[in-house]
Amino acid sequence: MHVWRSIPSHAETPIALTIGNFDGVHLGHQAMLTRLKNAASRLGLPACVMTFEPHPREFFAPDQAPTRLTSLREKLELLDKSGIDGVIVYRFNFDFAKISPETFITRILVDGFSIRWILVGDDFRFGARRAGDFAMLKDYSTKYNFEAEEMPSFAVNDQRVSSTGVRDALISGDLKLAEQLLGRPYSISGRVVNGDKLGKKLGFPTANIQLKHNKPPVSGIFVVEVHGALESSPTKITQGVASLGVRPTVHKNGKAVLEVHLFDFDQQIYGRHLRIDFLHKLRDEETYSDLETLTQQIAKDVENAKSYFLISAANN
Repeated sequence: MHVWRSIPSHAETPIALTIGNFDGVHLGHQAMLTRLKNAASRLGLPACVMTFEPHPREFFAPDQAPTRLTSLREKLELLDKSGIDGVIVYRFNFDFAKISPETFITRILVDGFSIRWILVGDDFRFGARRAGDFAMLKDYSTKYNFEAEEMPSFAVNDQRVSSTGVRDALISGDLKLAEQLLGRPYSISGRVVNGDKLGKKLGFPTANIQLKHNKPPVSGIFVVEVHGALESSPTKITQGVASLGVRPTVHKNGKAVLEVHLFDFDQQIYGRHLRIDFLHKLRDEETYSDLETLTQQIAKDVENAKSYFLISAANN
C-alpha cells in the first residue's frame, strides 16, 4: 500500500477515491471501502483513501476532541488489510483549513490526484467553513470528468454504525456491541516499553504497552487476547488479563497506562509490537489501601479471566 504525505503538483495516474477520518475502520467504513474497491476494479484504477492527521476536531479544540479509536499506525494497518492500494494522509493545519471548497476540488482532487471516481458519506463537508458538500462535487464532476457518489448511513440491527457509536459502547463497557459495530474486537496496538516492574514484584509480571494517546476510550480490567507476543509463532494468540487506567493505588499523575499479564508466559518481549484484543470487561479500576490487597485482587482477576476462556471454549 502506497502512502502519500504530501500533495503532488500533478498526478502520475488517475485514482478512485473515498475521503474520511476512518477512525476505527468500523463496519460502515468497511462498506465504503468495499464499494470503493468494486468501482476501482470496474474502472481499472487504484483504490485510494484520503484521511486527515490530526483529526480536525483535535486541531481546533484538542481539549474537547473525542478520544481516538485508532492511532494513525493502526488505521493504516487496517486499511492495508482491507486491500486498499493507497492512502493520502493529509496534514490538517491552518493553511488547509482556509482552502476553499473549489480549490480543494480543482487543486487537490483533480490536479494532485486526477480522481475519476469519488465516494463520500452522506454527512461529508469540506473546505473552509465546511462550505463544500456532495452537491458541489456533483456540479464539478461533469466539468472535470469524474463520477461522484454518495454513501448512505450503514446500520447493524437497526443501529447506525459510527465512530461515535463505537466510542459510546466502549465508554459504557459494552465490548460486545463495540465488536458488532467494528466487525472485530476492539484492540490497541503498541510497543512493549519499560515500566516500573511493580507487577513482577507482586508476582504478576506485565507487559507495559506504549499508548499513542492519553485518552483511551476504555478503562478498567479486561480479559484480552494478545497477538505478536511469541516471536517463534507470530500468528499465535496469547491469553491474558489487562489493566488500562491511571492505577490510582500506586500513582497520582493521572496518566493512562496499559499493562498486560500473559498467562503461562516467560519471555523477554521488550521492544516487540503487540496487538491487544479486548474481549470482556471484568471490573472498573479501584483504589486499594495497600499492595497486599491489590495483589489479592489481581489474583482474583487472573482467576476470573481464565474462567472466562474456559467457559468460552466449552460453549464453542
